[in-house]
Amino acid sequence: MIPQETIVALATPSGAGAIAIIRLSGKDAITIAAEVFQSVSGKDITKQKTHTIHLGHIVDQGKVYDQVLLSIFKGPNSYTGENVIEISCHGSTFIQQQIIQLLLRRGAKMAQAGEFTLRAFLNGKLDLSQAEAVADLIASDNEASHQIAMQQMRGGFSNEIAKLREELLNFASLIELELDFAEEDVEFADRTQFHVLLERIEFVLKRLIDSFAVGNVIKNGIPVAIVGEPNVGKSTLLNALLNEERAIVSDIAGTTRDTIEDELVIDGIGFRFIDTAGIRETKDVVESIGIQKTFEKIEQAQVVLFLVDSTELTMESLEGLKVEVEKIKNKYPQKALLTIFNKKDKLEESLLRNLESQIENSIFISAKQKVGIDELKNELMSFVNTGALRNNETIVTNTRHYDSLLKALEEVQKVKWGLDSGLSSDLMAIDIRSALHYFGEITGEVTNDELLGNIFANFCIGK
Repeated sequence: MIPQETIVALATPSGAGAIAIIRLSGKDAITIAAEVFQSVSGKDITKQKTHTIHLGHIVDQGKVYDQVLLSIFKGPNSYTGENVIEISCHGSTFIQQQIIQLLLRRGAKMAQAGEFTLRAFLNGKLDLSQAEAVADLIASDNEASHQIAMQQMRGGFSNEIAKLREELLNFASLIELELDFAEEDVEFADRTQFHVLLERIEFVLKRLIDSFAVGNVIKNGIPVAIVGEPNVGKSTLLNALLNEERAIVSDIAGTTRDTIEDELVIDGIGFRFIDTAGIRETKDVVESIGIQKTFEKIEQAQVVLFLVDSTELTMESLEGLKVEVEKIKNKYPQKALLTIFNKKDKLEESLLRNLESQIENSIFISAKQKVGIDELKNELMSFVNTGALRNNETIVTNTRHYDSLLKALEEVQKVKWGLDSGLSSDLMAIDIRSALHYFGEITGEVTNDELLGNIFANFCIGK
């Protein structure tokens, strides 16, 4: 049921600023605003056209609170599909609160988190995946996550799912029709065409599911663990990557006793770098805890940078290094591993050539001199599949969507197996209905109050 109350909230961030925007939405939004707004031209805003802006004052019992701009958006041609008023006032926190309290006294109620977007969904202005993209767009902090959120909000993902659902629904209708004429033993659904459709749906679903691996890291940032023995330059490397003195650098082994994290955007992709405690045998209790955290961070990372001090290497120790690299590869086979040789400027040419030929995925840098840092960044970008972004393909970033896609794929594969096995129409119809159900969960055609509550509770107030 669509709520009938008129809601109000601050649409801009809380705190003082040059301008603040207070938003009203509901059937009484215009009449409530008219009670406190006096146009400088004497216009009655209840009689003004939609999508117009008016200069005036917020007044209560003769007291003027502020000079404002009032924007009118009449339903259904508004963000929420209802009558919407936006009051642009000066950004004093006192003025903001006074205007909001005044509107509350006139009959509005405070909006809950995400309630404006919830109403947009309930009024058919957005489907559920588009509504979720609004929150992702607000939270986007790099070019890639912004691009994905914009594509989803414009309906790219929804349109792809809706098209598949519609085609499957058409065949489902024919299968259901066959059940009505079961005694006549007729087939309305062309089995050959149905098989082709199921093959195509399966292909698209698998592509969308596979895209989640890329989409999830783009949305949340790619975790990169910098590991190695103490005093090999891990903190210096982190500072060089971030171009600031973020981590303490010292010649004393074991200086970094806890993990230090910071984020860097490279070519629009967010990377979360984790400087870890040096791995070694130690009796220091605090340092031991830091080393334990290092292994935990490696588990969470998607890319591992294994940093080695070149000045400590000899031809004889090279074999031992190769064993260490293999240990990391075997222990973390799903993670991208890059071996980085630090202090390149002090490395003998003959040893450098040997390392290049014997250690795969290796880079030579000087963290202190900031040599090879750009090459390292380029190598990190090579671990990210950005082809889908360049081709403007749909990328799934939402865990809820990913789960529904997996379930839909499972049901489609059941239908396909049933078709190949000559399963009866009534049993196939059950699996088709289940697949349609999971498609509907993504766009919101199938939903419940608990699901909506969980989704919109994560929104900010005023959106």
